[in-house]
Amino acid sequence: MALTWIDKYKLITRNLAEWLGDEKLKNILKERDLKLYWGTATTGKPHIGYFVPMSKIADFLRSQTEVTILFADLHAYLDNMKAPWELLQLRTQYYEAIIKSMLKSIDVPLDKLKFVKGTDYQLSKEYTLDVYRLSSLVTEHDAKKAGAEVVKQVSNPLLSGLLYPGLQALDEHHLKVDAQFGGVDQRKIFTFSEKYLPMLGYEKHIHLMNPMIPGLVGSKMSSSEEDSKIDLLDNPVTVKKKLKKAFCEPGNITDNGILAFSKHVIFPLFKDGETFNVSRTAQFGGDASFSNYEDLETAFANQEIHPGDLKNAAEIYINRLLDPIRKEFEADSKLKSLANKAYPQKQKTAEVVEITPTRLDIRVGKIVEVKKHPDADSLYVEKIDLGESNGPRTIVSGLVNFVPIDEMENRMVIVLANLKPVNLKGISSYGMVLCASVEEPTRQVEPLRPPADSKPGDKIVVEGYEDGVADDVLNPKKKVWEKLQVDLMVNGNGTASWSGNLLLTLTGGKITCDTLRNVPIK
Repeated sequence: MALTWIDKYKLITRNLAEWLGDEKLKNILKERDLKLYWGTATTGKPHIGYFVPMSKIADFLRSQTEVTILFADLHAYLDNMKAPWELLQLRTQYYEAIIKSMLKSIDVPLDKLKFVKGTDYQLSKEYTLDVYRLSSLVTEHDAKKAGAEVVKQVSNPLLSGLLYPGLQALDEHHLKVDAQFGGVDQRKIFTFSEKYLPMLGYEKHIHLMNPMIPGLVGSKMSSSEEDSKIDLLDNPVTVKKKLKKAFCEPGNITDNGILAFSKHVIFPLFKDGETFNVSRTAQFGGDASFSNYEDLETAFANQEIHPGDLKNAAEIYINRLLDPIRKEFEADSKLKSLANKAYPQKQKTAEVVEITPTRLDIRVGKIVEVKKHPDADSLYVEKIDLGESNGPRTIVSGLVNFVPIDEMENRMVIVLANLKPVNLKGISSYGMVLCASVEEPTRQVEPLRPPADSKPGDKIVVEGYEDGVADDVLNPKKKVWEKLQVDLMVNGNGTASWSGNLLLTLTGGKITCDTLRNVPIK
């Protein structure tokens, strides 16, 4: 059945974070098919996050949009030389090979696409003259502002980085398209284009923006952060290992890369009748199937789906996407060689920094106020007195299902106080209440108890590690807490310890747990 312009509009705009030029988009679709381009600078090695724009490109093609994919090789060099000139051609070849392989893995017909390299037209007389014309209009302030979210920011920027937004704006005109598609992080470049192209006598274009999905560690998925992403050529063992380490807090649907990937890639690529299947034993609720993302998100938010089960389910669908790509590169020695040459292994001499519990700022706190989170049934929002001059801290804890609210009120607790603040369902949390936790046979969580004579703000140390200064804020990328946490336990006597060394107040008081024994502290 032929698509109406409304059908095409819905396909083009579904799952987008934002789009500019809505009226123009509708008017074009009423008359003809849309012409659009998506550009990618050939810098870092593509990862599974690239399936997000690929999934959207599949939507564009279903809507009969004419799609051009731009391999922005010149941009890659201009962005503070993220791609060295000598590697530029190799990386552009790799990008073309891997992106075509990705599109084939999701059944996108390549013959419906047009592929262009930036240097195919950006070195022409016409384009170069437009660069000069534009440079006579753009201020340094506007150039820096436009590239703030995309171009690498340094205190003394190179002129090349300031040229970057202008070139991206000119691409819209010289590629003869109606619209540009990109991440929401490019919004400032898009509004820059809308301001300056009309000054050159060119029309304003439509801008379609995808959301930036979090990576496996909860921040933006990035080529430069190894643990935040899964490489397109990672084998199944590596995929499992990275997913196992992924940040996936029970009930947290905000900073959850696995849920975000499911929403923006797995579900949109499902064929009619296909469902997202979560395999579980009967003891833990049995198998569950979801025909739409919203139901999966609701089930996870209500903690009906355990993070481990979500990871196991996502692993199956991720490997299904990666298998055709891995097989194509494994079978073609030229492609394997290209991957190695475009991204040669760096010889790193990493600085060894000893990770000891002295880096943790652990203190006694008193809950002076507690209420349920307005948007999450499993979360409490607490005001905790840590003896600080600026008053109690707001801390969000997933304890609703384990500790009644009357037992939380005025409770003395142990708090890890130097975590980087995180946003949990719209409320910023400035620390973490430390608890003993066990998963089986039934999940139990108990907040640790400080000695009866302790007071808010008392410092907690690990026996044998009394000297040293805690980090002001633990760097999430360094995984300091995660590496130390694996050795935090409540021992057989009900006392908190790290690698067998007791957690103590400065007066020698022990940190205890009411009932749980020989369980980890989280």
